[in-house]
Amino acid sequence: MEILLPQPDRTLVRYRPGPPRTFPRPTQPIRRRVAYAAAHVVADPWLEPSDGTCHLDWEATLAYRRYLWSWGLGVAEAMDTAQRGMGLDPGTAMELCRRTAEIAKAMNAPVVCGVNTDDLSPGQASLQDVEASYRRQLEWVERGGAQAVVMSSRALCAVARGPADYRRVYRALLRSATRPVLVHWLGEPFDPALRGYWGYEDPRQALDVFVDLVAEHADRVEGVKVSLLDPEVEIQLRRRLPPSVRVYTGDDFHFVELIRGDGERVSHALLGIFDAIAPAASAALQLLDRGDVAGYEEILAPCVPLSRHIFCAPTYRYKVGLVFLAYLNGHQDHFRMVGGMESARSVLHLVEVFVLADRAGLLQDPERAVHRMRAFLRLAGVDA
Repeated sequence: MEILLPQPDRTLVRYRPGPPRTFPRPTQPIRRRVAYAAAHVVADPWLEPSDGTCHLDWEATLAYRRYLWSWGLGVAEAMDTAQRGMGLDPGTAMELCRRTAEIAKAMNAPVVCGVNTDDLSPGQASLQDVEASYRRQLEWVERGGAQAVVMSSRALCAVARGPADYRRVYRALLRSATRPVLVHWLGEPFDPALRGYWGYEDPRQALDVFVDLVAEHADRVEGVKVSLLDPEVEIQLRRRLPPSVRVYTGDDFHFVELIRGDGERVSHALLGIFDAIAPAASAALQLLDRGDVAGYEEILAPCVPLSRHIFCAPTYRYKVGLVFLAYLNGHQDHFRMVGGMESARSVLHLVEVFVLADRAGLLQDPERAVHRMRAFLRLAGVDA
C-alpha cells in the first residue's frame, strides 16, 4: 500500500505508511490532570451560508464530541478551534454549546463552553456593549448547565484604552457569573487582532494585570487557559497564581513538558491538538496517572512534530490540519470547512500532516487514509 507524495522540488516520492499504534481506552477517569480537547466543527458542504449564519453537519459534529469523551477527555466547546471568529457565527456557536451541554449532561461527561463578544463589530462597540455581549453568552451557557470559558474579546481589545478598561469589564462579568469560570488569555500568534490584550503588547507586562485580576476573583475563577506559545510566561503564571486556580495550557508547542510539570506546579490541558491526537493524549495521561513519566513522554514525543507543524505560522490556520486529520481518519465524509477555510493551507503542508500523523501512529486505518489522501491529491492535479 503505497502513495506518491509531492515534494517541495515538485518531484513525487513513494511513501508507505506504517501500521497504526494501538492506544488503550481508559477504564476509569483520568485523575492527575484535567484535560480538555478543544473540538473542531464539521461543516455541511451542501449549503451556502445565509445572512451570516453557517451550516454545520450536526450529526458528525456531535459524534466527534462523543469520540473525544470515549477517550476520557473533556470537550471544550465553541472555542477558537471551532472557528470562533473565523466562520462560526455567534448564534450557531451558542446552539453548539446548548446541544453539546445537553449530551454531556446525559453522559455525565465534562464540558466547558466558550463565551465571547463575537456579535459585536470590533472598533464600533463601547465598553458597555462588550460587557453586555459577554453577559448574554455567559447567561446562555450557564443556563445550559455548562461551565463557561471567558474568551479574549476582539471588540474589547479594539476599544480598551489601557489595563483599567480590561479590569472594569472582567470584574463586572466575573461578579455576574453564577459558578466559577475559566478565563482564557489568547495570544497574538493565535489571533493578531488580540495584540496588546490586557493593555500591554509585552506579555510579561500584561502578566501583572492578569495575575492581579485573577487573584482578586479567585473564588470565581476555577482556572485560566493560557495560549501564548511562551512557556516561560506560563511557568511564571503558575508560580504567581493562588494554588486554588488551575492553569490550563493552550501551548501546542510545549504541552508535553508543561503538563508534566516542574516539580512545583503543573499545567492541566485545554488544547486544540488534543482534538487530533486524542488516543495518544489519553494513553499518555493514563500513564502519568500511574507515575510513568517516561511512558507518558514516549507516547507524546512523536506527536510534538505533528503539533508544531499543524500550528506553524500563521498559527490561526491550525484548524485546517485538525479537520484534515479527522477526514483522513473517517470522522467526516469530506474535507470542507466553514467559510471555505480548507484552502488556507497548501497541499505540501497537508502532505506533511499526513506523514507526521503516520509517524505518530495516528492514522487509524492507513488504507482508508491513503485512499482519501490520493483523492485529495488528485483534486490538486497530482496523480498519486
